[in-house]
Amino acid sequence: MALTLDTYRQLGRSGLRVSPLALGAATFGNDWGWGAEPDEARKLFDLYVERGGNFVDTAVTYTNGTSERLLGEFARDRRDSLVLATKYTTLRRPGDPNSGGASRKSLFGAVETSLRQLNTDYIDLLYLHVWDPTTPVEEILRGLDDLVQRGKVLYVAISNTPAWQIARMQTIADLRGWSPLVALQLEYNLVERTGERDLIPMARELGLGTVLWSPLAGGVLTGKYRREDLTASPSGQGSRKEFNLALGGVTERSLAIVDVVKEVAGELGRTPAQVGLAWTLQNPAVTAPIIGARTTEQLTENLGALEVDLTPSQVARLDEVSAIDLGFPHAMLASDHIRVQTRGDLKIQAR
Repeated sequence: MALTLDTYRQLGRSGLRVSPLALGAATFGNDWGWGAEPDEARKLFDLYVERGGNFVDTAVTYTNGTSERLLGEFARDRRDSLVLATKYTTLRRPGDPNSGGASRKSLFGAVETSLRQLNTDYIDLLYLHVWDPTTPVEEILRGLDDLVQRGKVLYVAISNTPAWQIARMQTIADLRGWSPLVALQLEYNLVERTGERDLIPMARELGLGTVLWSPLAGGVLTGKYRREDLTASPSGQGSRKEFNLALGGVTERSLAIVDVVKEVAGELGRTPAQVGLAWTLQNPAVTAPIIGARTTEQLTENLGALEVDLTPSQVARLDEVSAIDLGFPHAMLASDHIRVQTRGDLKIQAR
């Protein structure tokens, strides 16, 4: 069944309703040498919200703060109807160690900066952006709860953190009556499925909605890479293509996945990008992928994924070509050797 941007989904165990596709604002501004000029960014924002979208994702340091400033300007006349999500922990001032990380000082400084840049009184959803192993979890959780109590943040969430740390934090928050985490942002797509081992099952058990960054694997799933790129020499231009090649995102495995994505796209009369996004949208464990675009044409294409209805056989083919080894103990527990009985005990099966 086709979705629309106003087919809102509940975010984790909160009462917050968000669009099934979030708009990524990391492309707002070209301070980093790529991205959309302000006028084009405005068109991207208007296109998204006019279609019923309400969930916009940014971070305090995206495009050196330009992302938040532009988003605050665009959202000014419809602030209360939007869910603005931002993040903290990335370094705001080079040379100042306390302007980054997860400490209370970094947290409060980042939130005040985001409030100024977004020109708003409150942040709907605040993520810890990148895990900081040097800050005690109690300091993080208490700081987040204090911001919620003061009304500067409505909901708190986490990104790019090991599952065991998130589970530990959620347990402590529950036991102490602090604000619980309501969302997990992670990389998840047909190329990168390792979140299925621990992160996604953990999120489901602990009531965290899953928000996906890079649902198109940095553009690999759009089909723009070829096998010749595997042996191409760097051009030194610093392009997104060079970035993906340097990170190892273009491999024989990823290109084999793209081959099947293209086959399915051809069967449906859709683009590979739309099929890649539709695969995540039809996963019941996923709340909302984040789509980023530099042009309205790219955004319109991505929004077309809401209309794609993959057949069970097409989903099975995509699942098969992109399957990962779950590893121990997941593979063992899912095997025929161990079966969970209806009464809850475990029975060891012989071969």
